[in-house]
Formats: sequence, C-alpha cells, structure tokens
Amino acid sequence: MAYILQQLLQKSAARYPEKLAVWARGRSLTYRELEQRSNQLAHLLRERGLRKGDRVGIYFPKCVESVIAMLGVVKAGGVYVPLDPQAPAERVGYIIGNCGIRVLVTREDKRKGLDSAIIEALDFSLLIDEAPKHSNGGRVLPWTMLEQYPADHAPKVVLTETDLAYILYTSGSTGRPKGVMLTHQNALTFVEWCADIFKVTSEDRLSNHAPLHFDLSVFDVYNTLEAGASLYMVTEDLALFPVKLAEFIESKGITIWYSVPSALTLLLLHANLSAEKLEKLRIILFAGEVFPMKYLQQLANLLPHVDLFNLYGPTETNVCTYYKVERERLASMDKLPIGIACENTEVFAVSDQNEIVTQPGGTGELYVRGPSVTYGYWADTEKTKKMVLPNTFQPHFEEKMYRTGDLVQLAEDGNYYFLGRRDSMIKSRGYRIELGEIESALLSHAAVKEAVAVAIPDEIVGSRIQAVVAFHDGSGASAAELQQYCGTRIPRYMIPEAIEFRDQLPKTSTGKVDRVTLTQESVRQATTVVAP
Repeated sequence: MAYILQQLLQKSAARYPEKLAVWARGRSLTYRELEQRSNQLAHLLRERGLRKGDRVGIYFPKCVESVIAMLGVVKAGGVYVPLDPQAPAERVGYIIGNCGIRVLVTREDKRKGLDSAIIEALDFSLLIDEAPKHSNGGRVLPWTMLEQYPADHAPKVVLTETDLAYILYTSGSTGRPKGVMLTHQNALTFVEWCADIFKVTSEDRLSNHAPLHFDLSVFDVYNTLEAGASLYMVTEDLALFPVKLAEFIESKGITIWYSVPSALTLLLLHANLSAEKLEKLRIILFAGEVFPMKYLQQLANLLPHVDLFNLYGPTETNVCTYYKVERERLASMDKLPIGIACENTEVFAVSDQNEIVTQPGGTGELYVRGPSVTYGYWADTEKTKKMVLPNTFQPHFEEKMYRTGDLVQLAEDGNYYFLGRRDSMIKSRGYRIELGEIESALLSHAAVKEAVAVAIPDEIVGSRIQAVVAFHDGSGASAAELQQYCGTRIPRYMIPEAIEFRDQLPKTSTGKVDRVTLTQESVRQATTVVAP
C-alpha cells in the first residue's frame, strides 16, 4: 500500500522495468524510463529552488512528457497544476496567478501566448519541445537539461499522505475558476479502491480519454501505475473523430475504458462498433454526466462481454459512489442509479430539515465524508467554509464533510439516484460548468447590459448552452461576434451555441432577472417541433 503517489511508480518500475508504461503520439516510455526521467526532473526542480508545496503548472497538449511532469513535480515535493492547453490565455493566466505557480512546464508556443506580466512573475519556464532561443537570464530552460541530473534516485523530500499533490481548477460561480486542492491521501483512497473493485493487473491496457485537468484522468494515470499496466493516451485530435477513436481502442488492445457518457454515445452513433473488434475490452467506466438510457442499453447489448460501471463524484471527492450496470434490469429502468458509497467513504442525503435521510423514497442533498474529501479551494476561504463543513452529525471529534450541491433520492435497495443540482452548475460533455462564468464573460463585453446563460437538456451531451442577451442603448453585436469574444475568456465547451437578443430581460418581483422564465422559454423553444 502506498501513502504517496510516486510510490506507485517506484513499485512498478522495480517489478516491470522494461514494460511499456505510457504511450502517446507514437512515442512510449518504459517504466524504467519514466522513473528515471521523473527523477531527473525532480532534481532539476529542487536545484532551481522549488520548495515543498510550491505549485508547478503543466501547460501543453497530452504527450508522454505530461506523465513525466506530473510525477517529477510530486517527487520534488511540489504540487502540480494541469492547465487546459485549449483554454483562453486569460483564463490560464488567472489560474497561474491565483495559485501562485512558480514554475511552468510548457511549450514555446504556449509560453509566448501568455501575458508578459504572467511570464515575468514565474521563477522559470521549462520547455518540452525545443531549446529556447533566449534563456532570459536562465529563466527559460530546455527539456534536455534533465540529462544533467541523477536518474537512479529521487531527491530526498519528506512527504506525508496529507500533503497536497495537485490542484484541479473547475468552473466557478463567481465567473472565475476555483482550484480544488487534492492530497496524496485523497487520490490514493480512490486509486486503491479502484484497484480492488476493478482488479486492474499488469496485463491491462488503460485508455486516457479525459484531459489531464479533468479528474477522470486520475484513475487512468495512477491505476495504470499502481498495477504496472500500460497507459494509452487519447490526444486531443484523436478524441474528435469517433471512427479513429474506435480504431485506436481496437489497435491498442484497450482493456479498460473510462470517459464521459457523451464520448461513448458518439462512438455508438458514428463509429460502427462491434463486439469482435473490441474483444479485448473488459470494463467500461463512465462518469461526469447522465448516460441516456437508450444509448446505455445499446452499449450493453453491443458488448455483452464488458462490465459497465456508472461512477459518480465531484472533483472535491473524486468518485464517491458507484453502480455496476445490471443488464437484466436495464430494460425496465427509466434512469440509472449513481449507486452506493465506495469503500472507505460514507455518503448520506440531508433533508431540508437538516436530517439524514434514512427512509427509501426520501430526498436530500448528498454529503460525503472520509479520506477522499478535499481540504477546500485554493485561496478561497469563503467558498471552502461554504462547501467543506464540520460534520455536525457526529459530535465526538472534529472532522469535515463535503456538501455536493446534488439532490439525490434513496431507493429501496440502498442505491442513490441523482435528481439535479441545487445551484446553477450543469454538466455538458462531462465538464462541470457554472453558468455564472459564462454570464460573466458575456457581461464583460462593453455592449452587453444583461446576460443569462441557459442549459438546454440534451440526451447526447447532457446540456447544450444558450444565452439570452440585452444590449446597452445604442450598442450591439452579432451572435458570432459575442461567441468569438467569449472564446478569448472561457473554454470552447462553455461558449453558447446560440444567443438570443432582447430589448430587456424579464424580472422577478424583487427586481432580479427571472432565470426560471427564461430557462423555461428557451427549453420550450428548443423542444418545439415545427411542422413542415
């Protein structure tokens, strides 16, 4: 049993030194090479002044260096922060400043795209793709420098399981992303549960479909390392084409697949899947959004030899409940449970009367306690106090519990069913999105007076995003112009697909924008079938 993440690699590198550990973009690393290169990176970081707990940004498209960087940072005692390589530079710059990133592992094109003030505030940048034309006084370093450092051992850094390992930024209700702090213990609680439930072995080949700044990737990377298995990374270009993705699963002999349901739905609809081509696949895990039952039924019928699991949990707890799909029950089910609590984790629903729901049919907000629960949000004590609360349901000693904001119902068989969100957070293509962040981007446009983002239910991607906008008198812009403007401030998956313009937005009796009415009208318009 490991108590810090890098021990997973160290164990497997000792057992399987020449085995393929990670593959991406036609390149691969053995466990020995991954161990050595991450050791070298850790020594470089320490020599350059990185202290325990310092944050290191990882900012480039997926490749084998991604895993080297993650492990090298934790071996140096640092905290890695995966940055979305497709996000607007302004958002990336905000995250770099918010959590005080001191070192950026990146590519030259990504570094150049950032504001010069952000770059100057860093201690140094390490470029994975090319030797820098100008070292800027030793503050821009080439990846080849790793060769100068010891490869046979990691630096001696005292770490415990309660030290931070990484920070994942998710959409924030204030219009700014929030950084979820995760410790080695948080991650390993999940990884060790997965190893037991899914029986991952050194013979398995795991895919990595999720972006590395998305918490689904924690399973892919660390369960591979825990078992001495092989990780095949689905790069951003490959993920866009279902036919190529299906060919990838077949040609790489993937045995365990984990993704959001919308990715599986696109494979079903457009990739001509067959059980014969995917004969090596033994487990499909899905999480991040509701899986439409008709597509889940199709998947279950198509791949009768594959075990299907619905995993549930916010970034703040990783996965906290799970449900193994029972094929014989699927035809009679109108929705899928999120299941029961993972081992070493407790979940319970709390009613509006602040009582734990114990009777079948009861509903309430889901709370989570146990070693998987985050410390809170980086540099946001108010948000932390609101979401990571003292556990008042047991008064004997001090501990924390996390309130998910998700409403659930307890079933007769002990499974929980997801009912919806308490707040305005939605899921689209597996991403957690705060509608407030989209509205903030729209409202920052000089011509926009009022803006509301609306989620339209969609059985394939979860929700499609639309917006309703009112301009200041004498001002205006086209939908395309506003979408392009949003693209400089928020990720592509948050940009509204359609924008409706009104002279003014409806208000409630208290003078607030009437979101309920706008949402109902938008959903009704989207679902109205116009006769030919």
